[in-house]
Amino acid sequence: MNALTRPSRLTAGARVAVVAPSGPVVEERLQAGLDILRGWDLDPVVAPHVLAKDTTSGYLAGADADRAADLQRAWCDPSVSAVLSARGGYGAQRVVDLLDWEAMRAAGPKVFVGFSDGTVLHEAFATRLGLATLYGPVAAGVDFVKSTGAQEHLRATLFAPETVRTITSRGTTLVPGRAAGVTVGGCLRMLATGLGTPGTHPGVRGGLLLLEDVGEQPYSLDRSLTQLLRSGWLDGVAGILLGSWDRCGPYERVRATLADRLGGLGVPVAEEFGFGHCAAALTVPLGVAAELDADAGTLTLAEPALC
Repeated sequence: MNALTRPSRLTAGARVAVVAPSGPVVEERLQAGLDILRGWDLDPVVAPHVLAKDTTSGYLAGADADRAADLQRAWCDPSVSAVLSARGGYGAQRVVDLLDWEAMRAAGPKVFVGFSDGTVLHEAFATRLGLATLYGPVAAGVDFVKSTGAQEHLRATLFAPETVRTITSRGTTLVPGRAAGVTVGGCLRMLATGLGTPGTHPGVRGGLLLLEDVGEQPYSLDRSLTQLLRSGWLDGVAGILLGSWDRCGPYERVRATLADRLGGLGVPVAEEFGFGHCAAALTVPLGVAAELDADAGTLTLAEPALC
């Protein structure tokens, strides 16, 4: 697994587009998120269908074609330096194959930020565009608008990425050791669901795998991890970083499941790295070479996340 192209960092006055490729967005939170971005001296523009809601399903931010068009238009706009997801939820799988990846490749590299359901897009940006992305908080997410910690880390990553080259775990070591590789991964459920579909990594050999999830009980986490193991997708993984497991049951049960499914791989595994569905969620780049020290609980990037 090789490091990917890193987009340029943001500067004051940069225009950033906010899109909703997945679930419907709460307007109040969106406005709060936009105010934060403006406070960073950014110029946020909201895609036309961000506040739309598909009335048939109730769980999509408007029609698939509209969500895809918003994302593609934002990405291909030469005045836009970054594209930020407004929220996660569900729906990115339904738009990823509607995008014109040739046109998006021609538009050149830029920053993409999102997490959770956005794992589908992180995978596609990596495999189709060869682009490093940021697994970080969404612009209208409650964990962003109400957390100065999440805001500060994302801001530092966007504007001064050299200041956040080392990310430190908030927890302990599941399996000790050190490993180097390229960061990859995201939401466990989405990675397991994406197996065998276009635009996803065929495996994580040589990679440092990030995993987190929300609202999945231990048996469901076991199912997804077992699917990744049985498919061979985890073969050759160099090391594993575990993020948040919000609403996944008592952590001792979650930890036991993770240890049972991942402990036999013989690679370092560090837990509670503070990314994903949690307060003060950290922003972690995907597609960047790094070193994991599970004993010290640190991930050190070989280069800043952005150029």
